[in-house]
Amino acid sequence: MSPARKRADVLLVERGLFESRARARAAIEAGLVTADDRQVAKPSETIAEDAVIQAEPAHPYVSRGGVKLAGALERYPIEIEDHVCLDVGASTGGFTEVLLANGASLVFAIDVGTSQLHPSLRGHPKIVSMEETDIRSYEGKRLPARPDVVVIDVSFISLKTVLPVALSLAAAPMSLLALIKPQFEADRKHNKKGIVRDAAVHREICDDIAAFAASLGCTDIEIFPSPITGGDGNIEFFLGARRG
Repeated sequence: MSPARKRADVLLVERGLFESRARARAAIEAGLVTADDRQVAKPSETIAEDAVIQAEPAHPYVSRGGVKLAGALERYPIEIEDHVCLDVGASTGGFTEVLLANGASLVFAIDVGTSQLHPSLRGHPKIVSMEETDIRSYEGKRLPARPDVVVIDVSFISLKTVLPVALSLAAAPMSLLALIKPQFEADRKHNKKGIVRDAAVHREICDDIAAFAASLGCTDIEIFPSPITGGDGNIEFFLGARRG
């Protein structure tokens, strides 16, 4: 009788090799998981429950967001050491972790969700975790300290809906790195099952975001691809800019 089989990402978590399916999927997609000496091709692949599994982490961060921001900083360097930072859409804390690794003195980590920040970051003395907080509710308000570095990674809403408020909370001068997700910017007709594939649509969206940032007083604007795709396979981009 053949041994029972399970999805690779599920089995990796059950074996204790990864703390979440998201991290297991990242390792599989990076080609870092084998079962019985054969590379696991995709997270949904089923493998025998008694298989000999070898796995390495795909990256050192608490989420794939860390890979994205670390790569963006190589392309568009900004000074972070000893600066106050604002992370809009902090979620698990991938961006926040990279900011701390680069010497941030304080990070305001804002997210509409709750209990998402990775355990290794909860209670960190340099993180002010602001859960169940919509950045848009801060219009006309102030944080306890004015950040001069702003990073943004939001989903299910347009970047244009949060950028004005995020910039209003920042000091001058300030630096910005914001993730552009075409699937949340494109018209529905271009969004096929959550994926935007048309390069022309990508360009149109990026040009629109760049023009919008310029209208808010941003300069030194650059748009460039994220070093990795989104978890759903969407090509994403970064907006790098400065103001003041």
